[in-house]
Amino acid sequence: MTGLRLAKLPDRTPVKLAVSISPDLHLALSEYAALYAEAYGREEPVAELVPAMLSAFLDSDREFAKRRRAPATAS
Repeated sequence: MTGLRLAKLPDRTPVKLAVSISPDLHLALSEYAALYAEAYGREEPVAELVPAMLSAFLDSDREFAKRRRAPATAS
């Protein structure tokens, strides 16, 4: 057990990601990528980790999951 919330990424097709972020967020993501490499023995670019982080965040959001499962209501 590594203690990181993000599990080791599975094999996947690379996805190109272009996004503008603050310098502070870039630093934090770079630090996380370094911890990821230390934990799993494999370096991953930040752009490869971010989609998994976002997916994990959405999967852990109960309200989002509840509303996503709810049938659409007609207005």
